[in-house]
Amino acid sequence: MQQLPIFLNLTGQPVLVVGDGEAAEAKARLVTRAGGRIVGSLADGPRLAFVALDEDDDAAAVAADLRAAGLLVNVVDRPALCDFTTPAIIDRAPVTIAIGSAGASAGLAKALRQRFEALLPANLGQLAAALSSARAGLRARYPDKDARRRAIDAALEPGAPLDPFGAGGEGGAAALAAWLTAPAAADQPAHTEIITLASADPDDLTVKQARWLASADLVVHAADTPPAILSRARADAARVQGDAVPVGASEGVIVILRTS
Repeated sequence: MQQLPIFLNLTGQPVLVVGDGEAAEAKARLVTRAGGRIVGSLADGPRLAFVALDEDDDAAAVAADLRAAGLLVNVVDRPALCDFTTPAIIDRAPVTIAIGSAGASAGLAKALRQRFEALLPANLGQLAAALSSARAGLRARYPDKDARRRAIDAALEPGAPLDPFGAGGEGGAAALAAWLTAPAAADQPAHTEIITLASADPDDLTVKQARWLASADLVVHAADTPPAILSRARADAARVQGDAVPVGASEGVIVILRTS
């Protein structure tokens, strides 16, 4: 991963746009769409800036001055001068999917966005909003946070009641309400899955293996397990270096990674 993807809350925040023309206008529209406020000088207190100037030397000089003033800077079409880049965006508010290429190819990012956008249900944002509104009800039904996470994960799986590409994505709040009022499924007992790696390339994982890894509560792995493979596990999953499941590991999915 060459860049850290983050989502900034720009609501009401001042953002400086330097330049004019189509490129500057496009960045201004992007900022406004995200709730930001376009300003024209450092005196307005911006912490973020977009530079859209035609001449390389002018763009580099302005970017250096703004960076020296403490701003994070994006210079249009010059990734080497950027502190951050802007991705291609799929907007299913409050769900936002960003596709970036670290500035390598905006065209590729756009092509991917167009492909993925066609796959996503139009009502996907309604499901996200409904899940947010139902937090209190979810906590009441599943007081234990790990049991709650596993229940939601199971409900969002392919073919399940909240499948974002199926009933959940199309039904939104109605699908969630039906799931919450249905009898609760019993929490699945802990089970262990063993993944024997075919290579260091995570793309060689089978669909089932990738799903196990993404849902694991505990990952047991050898010292030489490729970082690219480990990155496919949940960020908050416990990780143990070794070859055996530690005593006391009794809940959720446990994945043991082995090399071939």
